[in-house]
Amino acid sequence: MCGIVGALAHRDVGSILLEGLHRLEYRGYDSAGIALIDDKRLSRFRALGKVSELAARMPAEQPGHIGIAHTRWATHGEPSEINAHPHFSNERIAVVHNGIIENYKGIRERLIGQGYEFSSETDSEVVAHLVDSYYDGDLFAAVKRAVDELDGAFALGIIVTDDPGTLVACRRGPPLIVGVGIRENFVASDVSALLPVTNRFVYLDDGDYVVLKHDSFELYDAAGQPRAYDIKQSELSADSANKGEYRHYMQKEIHEQGQAIAECLEGRIGDAAVLENIFGYDADTVFAGVENLQIIACGTSYHAGLVARYWIESLLDLPCQVEVASEFRYRKSVVQPNTLFVTLSQSGETADTLAALRNLKSEHYRGSLAICNVPESSLVRESDLVFMTRAGPEIGVASTKAFTTQLVSLLLLVATLGKRLGRLDEATIGRIVSELSSLPALVDKLIRLEARIEAIAEDFVDKQHALFLGRGEHYPIAMEGALKLKEISYIHAEAYPAGELKHGPLALVDAEMPVVVVAPNDELLEKLHSNMQEVKARGGRLYVFAHRGAHLETDSDDVVVEMDCDTRFITPILSTVPLQLLSYHVAVLRGTDVDQPRNLAKSVTVE
Repeated sequence: MCGIVGALAHRDVGSILLEGLHRLEYRGYDSAGIALIDDKRLSRFRALGKVSELAARMPAEQPGHIGIAHTRWATHGEPSEINAHPHFSNERIAVVHNGIIENYKGIRERLIGQGYEFSSETDSEVVAHLVDSYYDGDLFAAVKRAVDELDGAFALGIIVTDDPGTLVACRRGPPLIVGVGIRENFVASDVSALLPVTNRFVYLDDGDYVVLKHDSFELYDAAGQPRAYDIKQSELSADSANKGEYRHYMQKEIHEQGQAIAECLEGRIGDAAVLENIFGYDADTVFAGVENLQIIACGTSYHAGLVARYWIESLLDLPCQVEVASEFRYRKSVVQPNTLFVTLSQSGETADTLAALRNLKSEHYRGSLAICNVPESSLVRESDLVFMTRAGPEIGVASTKAFTTQLVSLLLLVATLGKRLGRLDEATIGRIVSELSSLPALVDKLIRLEARIEAIAEDFVDKQHALFLGRGEHYPIAMEGALKLKEISYIHAEAYPAGELKHGPLALVDAEMPVVVVAPNDELLEKLHSNMQEVKARGGRLYVFAHRGAHLETDSDDVVVEMDCDTRFITPILSTVPLQLLSYHVAVLRGTDVDQPRNLAKSVTVE
């Protein structure tokens, strides 16, 4: 969602703020802006569109040792320069805001009654005027008093001309971190924004405030009391999020999957077994009594959870429920005894997933496990058990390597539970481990199909709709393939269990409807073949991604991509890769913004 960067230094910070915004572009946005204080005067630059448009409007050497910057993703008010952040009040207070102020209308009416004039349609501008109305020389006190009146989820960065050596920031939901420099300090929504200037960070807990000075900073809890903190050193480098030789971040991240999976597995499997304590030292006790699993996630992570349900119920004979977090948090659920609550999130800041975790009230839960890619994220800090996927920075909005490493993590969870509960024998666990060990090389091998898939993508360029079919644990993979295509190419794509064709989707099939089929060599292959014939009988054209041994009777019009892999447990992970490549190359040919598709954000930190 929106991105925040703030800086105080003994040097001009305009270029630091611009670079930070560039590094937050992956989050998704429609406008950007910067405010700087120089000699107790506020300067503001805003632009609709890319950060490059903002950079073009700023003088090359704009002075200012303190400033705040923002990339906006519209919620209240259309994308426009006037709605872009930062927002001002009385030319002395400047505010950047990530999130939603739910009670802004009442506050706005009250402030108008006090004589304040609003220039935007946003909920954010009320924060600037509200802080100004309470400001009497102490910025932190004014911010604290204003925040106590706000309802919603938000992160804020605020500066004032009267005190050009102070920046106050706080979080109520969306993430915020402090970057610790040498006689300079920073704040941002994401570590990546600050890697060029520091690798030392403090992660704000929900409800925290931070008061930044040039040479120091203090953290305060929700009650305004000082609190202790730890400074963490990041292992990420400033160039870890560069595209390198690739045309897009998404292409780079597809190609990185073999290495990402190897990183995920390192130190977690041996020759024929999953190593001890990989889910934490308390996991053995928590797992011992597990009788059910509840998986909560959103988007791509939800699809990973659906694949895991097939693994858990077929291999462990344990009930497993999988639900979209935004639905789960707003309904009354019946929790079975001894349920393990599992959350999946790339960012660890997904608002609905976090809310579901925070709303856990049932005594029937054995504990909570977070499978996540971002250390020190809110989800990681607030869960009982944690498993890091180690996918590395994922910049493209459409998730790729985060998804495949989530699947690897979930299969490791299955093997660990199977051993702890005595539901898998050593031979089965050994085969799972063996297949996982071979996975990085198999993924790299599949990526060599890229030229073939790029040629196939040309058939989709002028299409407006597509169907994806799968059966069993490959139905969620078909769902993920359809999601990728719609996300980045803007082609309407839907996935169905292949056995559901007769129950409605067949009505859509004609010569203009490409039908993508995931065809592993498993016990459902014969059934899947019958479903494919149903498509052919209606004039549809098939695009089949077939695993080794899946001998299919096809016509000359059918397009078959043969995948040289013969596995049992990791097949869904392998099937994902060519679908990612197909979506990517269709999007490139259609000329869409692959890494930052319209209307979407990387990390959905508000409802």
